[in-house]
Amino acid sequence: MKMQWLWRNWLAAAAVLLVVIAAASASAGGGNVSYDGRSLIIDGQRKMLFSGSIHYPRSTPDMWPSLISKAKEGGIDVIETYVFWNLHESQPGQYDFSGRRDIVAFIKQIQAQGLYACLRIGPYIEGEWTYGGFPFWLRDVPGIVFRSNNEPFKLYMQNFTTKIVNLMKSEGLYASQGGPIILSQINACNGLRCGETFVGPNSPNKPSIWTENWTSFYQVYGQNATLRSAEDIAYHVALFIARKNGTFINYYMYHGGTNFGRTAAEFMITSYYDQAPLDEYGLIRQPKWGHLKELHAAVKLCSETILSVFPSMQSLGEQQEAYVFSGDSGACAAFLVNIDNRKSVLVQFQNSSYELPRQSISILPDCKTVSFNTAKVSTQFSTRTALPAVQFDAAEKWEQFQEVIPQLDATSLRSDILLEHMNTTKDVSDYLWYTSSIQQDLPDQQSVTLSVKSLGHVLHAFVNREHAGSAHGQFRNTSFTLESTISLNKGTNNISLLSATVGLPDSGSFLEHRALGVQSVIIQDNSEAKNITNYSWGYQVGLLGEKLQIYSSEGSKSANWSSLSSSQPLTWYKSAFDAPEGDDPIALNLGSMGKGEAWVNGQSIGRYWVSFRTLAGIPSQTWYKVPRSFLQPGDNLLVLFEEETGNPLDITVDTISVTKPSLRKLV
Repeated sequence: MKMQWLWRNWLAAAAVLLVVIAAASASAGGGNVSYDGRSLIIDGQRKMLFSGSIHYPRSTPDMWPSLISKAKEGGIDVIETYVFWNLHESQPGQYDFSGRRDIVAFIKQIQAQGLYACLRIGPYIEGEWTYGGFPFWLRDVPGIVFRSNNEPFKLYMQNFTTKIVNLMKSEGLYASQGGPIILSQINACNGLRCGETFVGPNSPNKPSIWTENWTSFYQVYGQNATLRSAEDIAYHVALFIARKNGTFINYYMYHGGTNFGRTAAEFMITSYYDQAPLDEYGLIRQPKWGHLKELHAAVKLCSETILSVFPSMQSLGEQQEAYVFSGDSGACAAFLVNIDNRKSVLVQFQNSSYELPRQSISILPDCKTVSFNTAKVSTQFSTRTALPAVQFDAAEKWEQFQEVIPQLDATSLRSDILLEHMNTTKDVSDYLWYTSSIQQDLPDQQSVTLSVKSLGHVLHAFVNREHAGSAHGQFRNTSFTLESTISLNKGTNNISLLSATVGLPDSGSFLEHRALGVQSVIIQDNSEAKNITNYSWGYQVGLLGEKLQIYSSEGSKSANWSSLSSSQPLTWYKSAFDAPEGDDPIALNLGSMGKGEAWVNGQSIGRYWVSFRTLAGIPSQTWYKVPRSFLQPGDNLLVLFEEETGNPLDITVDTISVTKPSLRKLV
C-alpha cells in the first residue's frame, strides 16, 4: 500500500534524505539520536518505541491535544505524520501553514506532551491523499517525470523538502536541537504481518523498523470496510519484536480522521481509518486501544532486557517457538509463540507448563510469569452511537438553488477535440462541463441512443437541459460507458455532459500521464451512428454555485434561492441550525441523499456518496463528521450540492458517543 520509493526512485530519494540528515545533525546540544543493528539510541539509551500515525490536516487544531494525550495514555511514545506537499504549496513558492496546515503547532503539541515525533516529509506520500500529496502544478513542469531520477522533479521536491527542514530547524524541533523529531522519512517494512514478511534491514548496522502496521485498511466508496482485530494486531507486533528483532513499530493509523474538502484520493470515502484505536471522531475504540495499551505495558516491563541482546529461539512443538532474551545481568524475558491458528496447545518452557491459545504469543517479562497474551482480550467492547440532535424535517427549513446547465454558445473555452479532464480543470474543481450541439433535420422528435465513453469517475448527461442519464466507474476500474435513450427535437439539440472526479489518483507509475474525463461521444439511430467526438466542444470548469461560493455566508447572498420543491439533479440546498449542546462530536447523517459535497459555515466537510452501495446494499458511509471548531453557537449555515436526487428532509445533525449497547443507531 505504501511503497514510498521503488528502485528507480533511489537516487532522487537519497538526495532528499541527505538534506534531512544533514539538517537534523547540524546543530549541537539537545538530544542525540543514533542507531545500530539493535535499536535507535537516544541520549545514549536504547529505546523500544511504539509509534502512532496521526495526520494533522485530517483533524482540527483543537483536537490535537486530546488525540496526542489519548495516544500517550495508550502507551505510544512517538507520533508519526506525513507532510502534505499539495496542502502547503498549492502554487509554486506560495506556502501555507495556517489552521489544519500548522505543522509546527502540531509538532510542538507533541513535544509539550513529552512524546517524540517522526516526520515523513515524502515528498510523495500516497496516503490515500489526492494526487499522492503532489501539488497539481507539478504536472505542468516541462519534462518532469515523477518519482524518478529526473532533474525537474528533483529540483522542486528538494525545494519543498528544504523548506520543511529549515522550518523545523528554525523552530528548534529536531532532537539535536532539543526538539521531539527523532526520525525523518525512512524506508522500512509496511503491511499487516511484518513479523512474518520482513526480510530485515538492508544493512546489519540498521535496526528493524515497522513504518506502517495497518490497524485496519482504507475504505473506498462501493466497498465494505476491511476490519482487523485487536488480537491480530497484537500478535504481529509481538512476533515482529521476537522474530524480527523489531524495536520501532508505528501504527498506521492510530487516528485516521477525516478527508475534509477535496483531499481524499480517488474513490476514497471521507472517513479515514475509522477503525483505528482512536476513531474518526477521536473517541477511544475498544477493545483495540486498551488491548494494545496492555501489550505496550507488557513489552516495556522487559524492554531493557530485550534491547540488551538478540534472542535465541527454542522449539516448543511443531508450530510453537520460544524466543528468549537472556541478558548478562541475569535478567530474562521470553515470548512464547503458537503459530497454529486452529487450536490451543500446552507447552513446556523452563520446567513450567503454559497454555497458548491458537495463534497467540505470551509475553513473560521474567521468563516465568505471563503478563500478557495477544489472544486474551480483557478490555470490554465499546459501542458507538448516534443520537439525532437537530432535524431538518420541514420544507420551510430549506431553500434550494438549481445549478445552471451550460450550453455550447455560453462557453468561452472551445476545442475541436475532447479535452482531458484534469489538465483542463487544473484541480480547482471536481467538475468539468463538456458542451456541444447536434442538428436534427427530421420533422418529428426522434429517439436515438447516446453512448459516452469516459475514463472516470462520474458522468451526468443532459440533452436540451433535461437529465438523460448518469454513470460512474469504481475503484481501480475507473473507465465506464454511459448509454441512454434520448429524444432529439427538430433543429438544434444541445448536449451537456458533466464529468466529475472523486479525488485524484494517488499512486501508480507515471502518475503525471494519468487521464480522466470523456473519451468519445456517439449518437446512434436505427440507420447510422454519428460520432460527435470531433465536433466543436465548449467547456466550463466548475459549477456556477462554486464560482459564486454560495456555500459561504457572503456568497450565498448572491444566489437566487427558492423554496424547497421536487428533487432534481444538480441542486444546491441551504439551511441553518444551532450547535448541539455539550461537547460530544457531531456528524451529519446524510443517509437520505445521493452524491455531492457538504459545507458548514463555508468549510467543506468533504464529499459524500451515499447512493454508491456496497455488495451488501448499504452505503459505504452515512455519517459525515462536522468538527465543533467549524460551528458557532447559533445560525450555522449548512449547504449541500446534490448531483443526483435526495431528500434533505431526512438529514439530521447527530451527536456521537461511545456507550454500552443500546437501541440508538449504531455508527
